[in-house]
Amino acid sequence: MVSSAQRGTWGSKAGFILAAAGSAVGLGNIWGFPTQVGQGGGAVFVLVYLLCVLLICLPIMVAELTIGRYAQLDPVGSFAAIRPGTRWWLVGVLGVLAGAGILSFYSVIAGWAIAYIWFTATGAVTGDAEAVSAFFGTFTANGPLNIGLMMVVLVTTAAVLFGGVQSGIERVTKLMMPALIALLLILAMRAITLPGASEGLAYYLRPDFSRLLDPTVINAALGQAFFSLSLGMGAMLTYGSYLSKRESIVTAACWVVALDTSMALLAGFIIFPSGFSIAGFDPSASGPGLIFAVLPRLFATLPGGHLFGAAFFILLTMAALSSTISLLEVPVAHFIDAHKWSRRRAVLLVTIAVFLIGIPSALANGAVGLFGSLPGLSMDFLSLMATIWNNFALPIGGFLTAVFVGWVWRTDNAIEEVMRNGAPFPGRALWSFLIRWVCPVAIATIIVYTIASM
Repeated sequence: MVSSAQRGTWGSKAGFILAAAGSAVGLGNIWGFPTQVGQGGGAVFVLVYLLCVLLICLPIMVAELTIGRYAQLDPVGSFAAIRPGTRWWLVGVLGVLAGAGILSFYSVIAGWAIAYIWFTATGAVTGDAEAVSAFFGTFTANGPLNIGLMMVVLVTTAAVLFGGVQSGIERVTKLMMPALIALLLILAMRAITLPGASEGLAYYLRPDFSRLLDPTVINAALGQAFFSLSLGMGAMLTYGSYLSKRESIVTAACWVVALDTSMALLAGFIIFPSGFSIAGFDPSASGPGLIFAVLPRLFATLPGGHLFGAAFFILLTMAALSSTISLLEVPVAHFIDAHKWSRRRAVLLVTIAVFLIGIPSALANGAVGLFGSLPGLSMDFLSLMATIWNNFALPIGGFLTAVFVGWVWRTDNAIEEVMRNGAPFPGRALWSFLIRWVCPVAIATIIVYTIASM
C-alpha cells in the first residue's frame, strides 16, 4: 500500500473546493469562453452553455468525484479496482496520458502569459493592429525564450506538488483562488466603465433566440462547458480520491461548477466591454489573436493601461497555473499509486518527461519550420497536440466515464457511495437518468460533430 503521507488528503472541504475549482478555471475560461461566445453569436451561446453545464457537466463531475472517492486511487487504479479483470483500466490510462499531453502545450501558452505581464507593464507592446500582431509573432518565434518560459511554468508547478496535497496544492490554491476572483472583479468593474462598454454588454447579454437551436452553437457550447470543467482527463477523479468519506460529493461538485462558471462569465464582462471600446473589434477573434494581439492594443490606449494590462496577464497566469497543478497531479498520482514511487521522485520524473514532450510545441510558432507546418496536416505541432487531447481524448474519456458509471458500475452503487454517512443526494433519480442517457448521447454527438467538421 502507498502511505497516506505520499498520497495525501485534503485538509478541509474548502481546500478541496478551491483546488478543484482551480483545476477547472484556466485559460479556457479567460480566453476560450469569450472566444466561443463571440463565434457563437453572443448571449445565446451563454444561455446554451449554462444549460449544458447543468444537464451534462455537473452529472459527470459527480460521477468522476464518486469513482475517485470510492476507490481512493489514481484513475488507472480506480477503474481497475471497481471492475477488476476487465479492460476498463484503459480509461484511466487515457486520463493519465491526457494530463501529461495537455500540460506539454498548455505550459507553453502559460509561459506567453508570464512574458506579457512584463511586456504590458513596460509598454513594450504598442502601435496599431499590425505592429502588435508582428510583436507577438516575433516573440513566439524566439525558441530559447519560449522553452525557458515553459520551464518556469513547469518548475513552479512541480514546486507546488513537491509539498503534497495539503501543504502544496491546497495551501497554494487557497491563496491563489481568492486573489484570482478579486482580480476578475476589479478588471470587470474597470472594463464596464470604458467608452463603448455598453455596446459590448448588449452583445454579451441580449440573446438572439433565432440561434437557440443552431447545431453549431449547441455543439460549441457543450464542448466549451465540458473542457472548461476539466472533465474526462482524470483530474476530478484524482482530486476526488483525496476527498474524505465524510464530505458531501454533490455539494462539493455544485460549488466547483458554480465557481468555474462564474469566473467564465466574469471573463466575458472583461473581454467584451474592453474589446468594443476598440474601433474595429472583431468579437469572433480566436484565442491567441484575442488575448495577445487585440487586448494589448486596448491596454496601451487606456489611462493607466499598463497597470490594467499587467493585472490582466497576472490573472491569466494565475488561472493557467491553477490548472497546470491538476494536470501534473494526474500522472504523478498514478506513479505514486501504481508504481509505489515517492511523491518527490514522481513529480521530478514526470515534470522532466512533460518538458521534453513540450519542446516541439514551444518551437512550433516560427522557431523551427518543421514543427510550424507539419506535412500533410496544415497545422503546427502545438495545434496538433491541442486537437488530439482537447478535441478527442477528453470527450472520449468523458463518454466512457458516463457509460462506466451508468451501465457497468451502475448508478445504484454510485449513489450508495455518494450518500455514505448520510450525505444528501437531492435529484438522484434525475442524475441517474442524465448520466445513463443524456450525457453519453450528448458527448457522442460532440465527437461525431468534431470528426465531421475536420
